[in-house]
Amino acid sequence: MASRNRPPRSPNAKKEGFVSISLDKRRKVETQGTGTRQAFSAANKQDITMTSDVGSTEECGKAEFTKDEVLALLNERAKAAKFDTKAKIEQMTDIIKRLKVCVKWFQQADEAHVQEKEDMKVSLESAEQKYNNKELETMTKEEELQTTISKLKENAVSLHEQLAKEESSKHDAIENHRKEQESRVAAEKVQASLREELEKVKEEKTIAKQKVTSFEDMYKRLQEYNTSLQQYNSKLQTDLETVRVALTRAEKEKSSIVENLTTLRGHSKSMQDQLASSRVLQDDAIKQKESLLSEVTNLRSELQQARADCDRQVVQSQKLAEEIKKYMENVGKSSQELDILTAKSGSLEETCSLQKNRINMLEQQLAIANEKQKLADASVSLTRTEIEEQKHLLCELQDRLRDMEHQLCEGELLRKKLHNTILELKGNIRVFC
Repeated sequence: MASRNRPPRSPNAKKEGFVSISLDKRRKVETQGTGTRQAFSAANKQDITMTSDVGSTEECGKAEFTKDEVLALLNERAKAAKFDTKAKIEQMTDIIKRLKVCVKWFQQADEAHVQEKEDMKVSLESAEQKYNNKELETMTKEEELQTTISKLKENAVSLHEQLAKEESSKHDAIENHRKEQESRVAAEKVQASLREELEKVKEEKTIAKQKVTSFEDMYKRLQEYNTSLQQYNSKLQTDLETVRVALTRAEKEKSSIVENLTTLRGHSKSMQDQLASSRVLQDDAIKQKESLLSEVTNLRSELQQARADCDRQVVQSQKLAEEIKKYMENVGKSSQELDILTAKSGSLEETCSLQKNRINMLEQQLAIANEKQKLADASVSLTRTEIEEQKHLLCELQDRLRDMEHQLCEGELLRKKLHNTILELKGNIRVFC
């Protein structure tokens, strides 16, 4: 029973006790309380509100109701005799007082829950705003990274196309070279046959001269073909220069990606530092909370001692007042003893007033300590939520950093492949020349 009549310490305990009682039962309590009051006033033709309200505010602050107690209070009826109206009236007034205390306690608990709900809404809105800001920052960074990746992909596609063109031109040059060699071999064979024919047949000199002219024409054509090959070589050199320019551009983009990676790493380090600082703040808040709890317990013990001293002093002053009355009634006692007793009673009254002032000061200190404890709890909860958000953001940044490093490795492999193919093309061009 002492634990039930004790005032609630935290809003969580109030919430657990309050959730077990539904709204229908609360309405039932209010309707039954008002119904019994009207029936009682109609039967006895007198107002009970003044007597029922006396001490209700003090009792509702000290009482705490459970589900079983509320049901027992609702089911309680007057147990007096049938025609004993006075006993019935006393029992009904007692029931009405307890019902009022119960209803007022429920109203106070409801107001506390409404206030807690509003505070939770405000904290939730601030957390959502922080989350939206962080999400916008991450989206902008992700868009920048996607634009750089798309540029790299476009450069890779253009380099692949240039490589295909170079390979096709290389195949054409090899085919032309093979045809030229075949024509040279055929020309040598023709020259050998012509020499044999010159040795054998000198008569056919005119025919041989005509053939010589035809060979001269063929030689001119070969020279023209050689000039065309030189032009093609110069064209390949210009293409090689363009490929080199593209490679330098790719290296510049690679350096920009590396800079972005370094900035991301710096950002992740700063986030880790913020996480460490928030953990330190959380530890400080926990220590402050423990110190406040110890102060609250000390203040409560001092308050109880002060109240006990005050009660003791009041009892002593009452005893002294009774003794003074007895001494005043007895004529045989001297006036000196009466003066001593009055001085003692005055000193006791002064000590009682001092104890009351000290009790008030201790109560104020206790209220301040409770407020500090609430603020410390709120700061600890906020730091915990911020730590969770920072951890989540750090994990996302680490994942993106891994993706960017993987893409950078792939771009480096592609650059090496293109560089090797360009070197092979240079070697083939040199061999062809």
